[in-house]
Amino acid sequence: MKRRHHLMLGLLALFALPAMALSEGDAASGVRAALERGAASAVSSLGRNDGFLGNPAVRIELPGALKDAARLLRATGQGRKLDELETAMNRAAEQAVPQARTLLVSAVRSMSVEDALQIVRGGDDAVTRFFETKTRAPLAQKFLPIVTRATEKQALADKYNAVAGKAAGLGLLRGEDANLQQYVTERTLDGMYRMIAEEEKKIRQDPIGTGSAILKKVFGG
Repeated sequence: MKRRHHLMLGLLALFALPAMALSEGDAASGVRAALERGAASAVSSLGRNDGFLGNPAVRIELPGALKDAARLLRATGQGRKLDELETAMNRAAEQAVPQARTLLVSAVRSMSVEDALQIVRGGDDAVTRFFETKTRAPLAQKFLPIVTRATEKQALADKYNAVAGKAAGLGLLRGEDANLQQYVTERTLDGMYRMIAEEEKKIRQDPIGTGSAILKKVFGG
């Protein structure tokens, strides 16, 4: 009980609001609202056609040395096949993202007062880091079979793995990027957390502009 009291005092002090103005319930609700808003924004913007492919900030391209080699192939007129592979990679990511919704919501609902305190104290990317810590590993397991099914439809996937494996063996490519399915899964997660981060930044910079009363009350101090 004493620990809980100290945590609440910390929350109130960090939000710089009078104790009477912000209850424990308000504080927790505000942080949860920020989490839910960030998650919903990421899933809705990325989990649709061209969510990845049409967004330069998260579009998945070939990694490292393969990207450099791709430029040479394009110069020799083989750009179409490369475009097909990159399109397949991004379509796989777009198919996987909607499956994150349940795990993200579960992470929000399981958030403790301690979690809320860490988010408030943790800086401008604390919401994003909370989600990544709680969900990255289980989401990777959830995304991988979806990405695998999507990329198996693309005949170039096996060729990617063969070439990438050789490149990794020569030290030209990171080992974790040598498998197409693993690579796309990781880049999908990176893109999703990046979009959550962008929404978090908006909330912190302009909580009033979100139109949410609880976000205005908690983050607008």
